[in-house]
Amino acid sequence: MQFIKPGININFIGKRKIAFVLSLVMILISIGSLVVNRGPRYGIDFAGGTLVQVKFEAPVTIDQIKSGLTAMELAASAVQQFGQADDHEYLIRTDASNPAMEGLAEEIEKNLKAATNVPVEIRRVEMVGPQVGQDLREKALFAMFYALLLITVYISGRFELKWAMSGIVAAAIMGAVYLLSLFNVSVPFLMLAALVVSLVIFWFFEFKYAMGAIVALIHDVTITVGMFSLFDKEFTLPIVAALLTIIGYSLNDTIIVFDRIRENLRKYHKEPLSIILNKSINETLSRTILTSGTTLIVVIALFILGGGIIHDFSFALLVGILVGTYSSIFVASPILLAWQTRRK
Repeated sequence: MQFIKPGININFIGKRKIAFVLSLVMILISIGSLVVNRGPRYGIDFAGGTLVQVKFEAPVTIDQIKSGLTAMELAASAVQQFGQADDHEYLIRTDASNPAMEGLAEEIEKNLKAATNVPVEIRRVEMVGPQVGQDLREKALFAMFYALLLITVYISGRFELKWAMSGIVAAAIMGAVYLLSLFNVSVPFLMLAALVVSLVIFWFFEFKYAMGAIVALIHDVTITVGMFSLFDKEFTLPIVAALLTIIGYSLNDTIIVFDRIRENLRKYHKEPLSIILNKSINETLSRTILTSGTTLIVVIALFILGGGIIHDFSFALLVGILVGTYSSIFVASPILLAWQTRRK
């Protein structure tokens, strides 16, 4: 299906400086929000504690709910509305995560019913210890970092035939990160340092296609996590799954563009690189718009109609698909042009 007529020639590469400024602003806002809020607002999965979802048969106030929790010495718990207002559902979060609290659900149900005089149903109870939450948080960071390194091997092998070199570099970086993690080095700082070192090594070994893809993926993940911080949304395990999905989606879009660039470099080898890049982006534009558009329709439907359980997950996908499509055009491809400037 040809959504855009052949021969279109939008000057994407000519607008790369404007795009770089826009990307820089979005990244700075995202990082600034994370610094101010001291990282994303971790959910029960990562922070530890207990989450209880309750549903009342009639309207109640948050003050009534808190008065019922006070009798259980849980007055410091956070209470927030969940879903639509006419659902009468609430989430109760507390730092308490003692596995011995076996009758917690029954006790909460009894006290809330007594405080509100409204029948209440306990819909779910999730309990995670603080140590388990920390382990999950660290493993999530490792998963994303290792995924990026393995992507480097694949991109370098497919587009530059540097399978052995990229594999050795990735294995060395992964080994160094693993060894340092055994010495109780702070995992977030370790991941950040390893990422910076990795980019320097990629630049030194001239993994130009891999670096273009990795920078675009870092761009996508940073902005998506920043949006969660800006909108004060919880960062949970399903969001990590969403981020890995975004990485795969954005990478697929970038590979399509890179594949066309490689073909056009052989076909139009006498043309300037900027013209070849622009031609390649325009030739794949129809496919990009159709793929992103149809995917967005589904994600928007999930975001609006999917309910509170998958609301944050669909929000992450919504932001990630928009930013990922943008980065495939305005971030990944122009980095190849930077290599030509470097060589000159």
